[in-house]
Amino acid sequence: MEQVFAPWRIDWVERDDEGDIEGCVFCELPAREDDRENLVVARSDHAFVMFNNYPYNPGHAMVIPREHTGDYRDLSEEVLLDHARLKQRTFDALETALSPTGFNAGLNLGDGAGGSIDDHLHTHVVPRWEGDTNFMPVVSDTKVIVEAVDETYDRVREAFAEQEGAAVPDDERAIRFQF
Repeated sequence: MEQVFAPWRIDWVERDDEGDIEGCVFCELPAREDDRENLVVARSDHAFVMFNNYPYNPGHAMVIPREHTGDYRDLSEEVLLDHARLKQRTFDALETALSPTGFNAGLNLGDGAGGSIDDHLHTHVVPRWEGDTNFMPVVSDTKVIVEAVDETYDRVREAFAEQEGAAVPDDERAIRFQF
């Protein structure tokens, strides 16, 4: 039997199943003080970037409008533009930090789209590398993530901080942009 060694996952295994989130995770987590703990890596006036707790690949981020809606058509032009600009910055930061050879990006809209959170829209940005799909997902229905999320957070946060116009607060806060 092959083993996949992932000691950082013990925090998830030993978590309190009840959790401490009441309501929408995409509304509550960015409102908390500790961005690093909540995986919020960058912010703008109308959106923020957060890493996925269940990444498909290292660097799997989500660009999320602050406005709580599941309907993309509800977003104002100002929010749409801000979200799009932060998405561009996310591609740049992931490219600088991780050197992927491509990206998958998209939204799961509506109950039939397969997303687990459908009442607060979010754009997934998943870095991809040639050959990153191998026999593990096909044969054993297992995806191997090669880097802990907190290590990826540090690398990508540094890449966001190097971008023009980035405001860099203390180490526990997300990088800030104004568009």
